[in-house]
Amino acid sequence: MTLIKRVGKALVVIVVVLTVSGFIGHRYVNYVEKQQPVVTLAKHPKKVLFFYRDDCPDCQAIFHRIYWHNVISHNIILINMNQPKNRHYIQQYQLTSVPTLIHGNQRYAGTKPSQIKRIVGD
Repeated sequence: MTLIKRVGKALVVIVVVLTVSGFIGHRYVNYVEKQQPVVTLAKHPKKVLFFYRDDCPDCQAIFHRIYWHNVISHNIILINMNQPKNRHYIQQYQLTSVPTLIHGNQRYAGTKPSQIKRIVGD
């Protein structure tokens, strides 16, 4: 077998593996997004709070970015407001819309990447 054929086959295998991995990763993040755990924030005093709804198009647009940032930094608490037991945070944090990110005194409601980066960090 020639070198070109071996390299070609190796590239095909790499592309297939990356494609399948990307698809599985995407499906897993979508699964996480739909989870509705009850969140107790007293356990996480210094983390970024990400309030979202799994049926909100704006929230869905940024969820993957937030999720993967959190995989690396472990500094974000995901709070699905579709969980009825999480709704008391609406009054506590004076939430008017989702997605909303809160970190200390900083707050941002929206999907603008530069503002999200300002709240969650690099």
